[in-house]
Amino acid sequence: MRSLVSRIHREEDGHVPTSLASLVAGAGPVLLAIGAAGDNDTLTIIGGIVAGVGIFAYALAQHLTIDWELFRRTSK
Repeated sequence: MRSLVSRIHREEDGHVPTSLASLVAGAGPVLLAIGAAGDNDTLTIIGGIVAGVGIFAYALAQHLTIDWELFRRTSK
């Protein structure tokens, strides 16, 4: 059991896709704020869409890369 716990803590698989998705999710509100401050409706809408897609992508990437692997290990 100890080797399983240490192996889980050593492995970093799955963190890169979630961090990339979180960068997209973070860029959306920035675009939204720039568009709102500059009274640019198109940029505001694009920022909202990018934020929504980024949040969804982060949740999906976390589920597929981290949660699924954890569930696979614990179901043995």
